[in-house]
Parts: sequence; structure tokens; C-alpha cells
Amino acid sequence: MAIVINGTAYPLPDDPRVSLLDLLRERLGLTGTKLGCNQGGCGACTVIVDGARVLSCLTLAVQADGREVRTIEGLPSDDGQLHPLQQAFIEHDGLQCGYCTPGQICSAVAMVDELRRGDPSYVTADLATGPESATRQEIRERMSGNLCRCGAHNGIVEAIEAMLAGAAP
Repeated sequence: MAIVINGTAYPLPDDPRVSLLDLLRERLGLTGTKLGCNQGGCGACTVIVDGARVLSCLTLAVQADGREVRTIEGLPSDDGQLHPLQQAFIEHDGLQCGYCTPGQICSAVAMVDELRRGDPSYVTADLATGPESATRQEIRERMSGNLCRCGAHNGIVEAIEAMLAGAAP
């Protein structure tokens, strides 16, 4: 049994009670994923598992057995370049203290895939056809599980809009 994290296979912990967050941070040294509330309410621990957003503080490591986990450290980059969404966060002031930023970015990367697939959200007008576009309302609704205590939400939404519009490198 193994978990593939950022392209590398790791054995499951011996203790089945270990959270995915603790495996990443405490046992593998991947400290980009943050511990916020440890109750699934803030989104600071968001990682991507098989393309979907997951709160790693509420996920047992054994639940990721045989699955692909991507953390902020594993976002694709070319020759050390930032992921386009990371660059957009910088350009649009989508961060202040930076604590929630890894979870925000991982959530936004998976959210963009949801939008491109046409997955509906709570505010999508027609559930059968999916969202017509990535409106601010759609983005805000989809990112509502990720809190920023510094108040950078407007910059976060602008960064996502810019990346979706292709304005981010």
C-alpha cells in the first residue's frame, strides 16, 4: 500500500489514525500544507487528491491509499517557474500573511478544473448545463470553504479571474 504524493510513492503510516495533514507535515516534511483549525472549517489544509479538493486535516492517510495527492509543493512548473495561479496571486495581491495561501491555491486549481468541466455549484442557475461562465459569484461560492483572516479575498478572486482569462502568465 502506498500514497503517491507529488509524483513520489510513500508507504502508508503504520498507525491508521494518522491524518493526511500529519503525514504530509510531520512525517514527510511537506510543510506547505498548513494546519489551521484542524476541524475542516478554514481550508488552510486543502490539498488535491485525484483532482478533487480535500481537507487533509479531516482525511486519514489510509484513505489516500493508491491515490495521487498534490500539495502546493507539487504544482506543475516549468524550469522552476511558478504555477500560473501562483503568479496571479502575486500580481493581484491575493495574499497578505501567506498562511492560507497554499490551501487557497490548491483549492483554486481544483476549482478551475470544476468550472472547466461544467460542474454546477450552489449558485449555478441551470444545474443541467452547468455554469455559463466563471462569474465572481461562482468563484466566491466555490472558494467559500477557504478563509483568509487577512482579508485578501478580493485579490484572490481577481487572481482566479485573471488566470481563467489567460491574463496570468
